[in-house]
Amino acid sequence: MPILFLAAAMLLAAGCGPHRPPSTGAAPSSAWDEEGIASWYGKKFHGRRTANGERYDMYGISAAHKTLPFGTVVLVRNMKNGRELKVRINDRGPFVAGRIIDLSYGAARKLDMIRDGIAPVRIRVVKAGPG
Repeated sequence: MPILFLAAAMLLAAGCGPHRPPSTGAAPSSAWDEEGIASWYGKKFHGRRTANGERYDMYGISAAHKTLPFGTVVLVRNMKNGRELKVRINDRGPFVAGRIIDLSYGAARKLDMIRDGIAPVRIRVVKAGPG
């Protein structure tokens, strides 16, 4: 009987620990990376609300990704010319097959991909967002 009581007390105590709410997205580690095609978006969306509620500034440095938590900072490397830039995820997209990230006009300009509209990129998480 005392062993049964002790086992029940241990199970009860184990359930009293701090509760962690389920994650709303995969909070990637800094080792996470992805390769694919980047595109950019600009004038049509300038001043509109992004998926996280901010106003989109096409001249700012930001990006849209389908799954990374808002606030995540990624290093984007243009594989065509080697240019790199850190951007913060504040929107969702791109919604075009085969594309992995949609950059603001300002970010795309710094990566020298405005003329082509798209570029092969590698993105790596630098700082995971609160997600």
